[in-house]
Amino acid sequence: MTQAPAPPKVARRRHDREIIALAVPAFGALVAEPLFVLADSAIVGHLGTAQLAGLGVASALLTTAVSIFVFLAYATTAAVARRVGAGDLQAAIRQGMDGIWLALLLGAAVIAVVLPTAPALVDLFGASDTAAPYAVTYLRISSLGIPAMLVVLASTGVLRGLQDTKTPLYVAIGGFVANGVLNIGLVYGADLGIAGSAWGTVIAQCAMAAVYLFVVVRGAKRHGASLRPDAAGIRACAQAGAPLLVRTLSLRAILMIATAVAARLGDSDVAAHQIVLSLWSLLAFALDAIAIAGQAIIGRYLGANDPEGARAVCRRMVQWGVVSGVVLGLLVVLARPVFIPLFTSDGSVQDAALPALVVIALAQPICGIVFVLDGVLMGAGDGRYLAWAMIVTLAAFTPVALLVPTLGGGLTALWGAMTLMMAVRMLTLWLRSRSGHWIVTGATR
Repeated sequence: MTQAPAPPKVARRRHDREIIALAVPAFGALVAEPLFVLADSAIVGHLGTAQLAGLGVASALLTTAVSIFVFLAYATTAAVARRVGAGDLQAAIRQGMDGIWLALLLGAAVIAVVLPTAPALVDLFGASDTAAPYAVTYLRISSLGIPAMLVVLASTGVLRGLQDTKTPLYVAIGGFVANGVLNIGLVYGADLGIAGSAWGTVIAQCAMAAVYLFVVVRGAKRHGASLRPDAAGIRACAQAGAPLLVRTLSLRAILMIATAVAARLGDSDVAAHQIVLSLWSLLAFALDAIAIAGQAIIGRYLGANDPEGARAVCRRMVQWGVVSGVVLGLLVVLARPVFIPLFTSDGSVQDAALPALVVIALAQPICGIVFVLDGVLMGAGDGRYLAWAMIVTLAAFTPVALLVPTLGGGLTALWGAMTLMMAVRMLTLWLRSRSGHWIVTGATR
């Protein structure tokens, strides 16, 4: 006998509970991650300006290297969630193990590239003669922790797919505390300087990876899933992640172009751009938490052969995205007079940042829709469309952004171009969500 569908209000409450249960811990974990760099900066900053500058260059390189492989989390979440929805936990964890093995292989490859090329990479980022030696030291030591960082990404994807975002939150908090204690002890207690900061971060990341592996391996043994590397499974993970890699690279290109254009506008504008970009990134964490919930929930519904449930939760998450965007936009407008002085007392920088912040405040409802639909399509495993959509967005944004210095308007015009970029993303994602082509049910796409 077919079970009658739940009344709309009951269904919405159920979806709301699912979204909140996954999104709130995910937000905490997302916010905890950048605190690693902030803690390192606070500790190393007391060693001297050259050391802090070296840390800044090395951290930018490391962040770029790791963020490129964020597909390890996204693709794994979607694949694992589908198998959870299909009721096959053994296959779900087996899929997760394939992602972890791929993370280890990619991490080893990155180490092989970074260790010999560290001086050239630091020079490419324009480090000064005094900062470069510190940057090379930090980069070489920290690169040894990249396999652990990628294992953390893949393992986080496994747990999200299993509908668990609390464990990643606890691990992130523990890692942040351990990183701070180790940095203080090694930098000052052991007098290792910036090398101590790098080793502290490596140890903390390895400890986080070890905790994740313990959790995943325990689940694998409980459900009888093999822990051995499977070439076909690893290859499938790489193929699923390749389109998301293209998406991520295109997004990174957009951010790099925006910073390059801001630099051409003058020192005040580029300084204000960094302030605005930092707030934009913080707001993105809040919206990305809903997207992460979307990845896990949509994948589960599709794996359970419930297309109507997937459509319903998609609609509800879009509503969450719009409301969250409106609330965040209002907070930005209200917090402007307090937020900007935290970063600078320079009147010209403040004057450039204030109107740009109004632009990003107005853009937040658009951002809310974009992040949610991005998560929905990731959860559906629709990576190929996401890659093409981001390439289209990059092509639309680039000429508009490059014209800003010529046409005038300064930083406000540049962030108007960024808002246009988000509007193009919203259009491409909305068209895909309306088409229904992303709805492919079953344990695999």
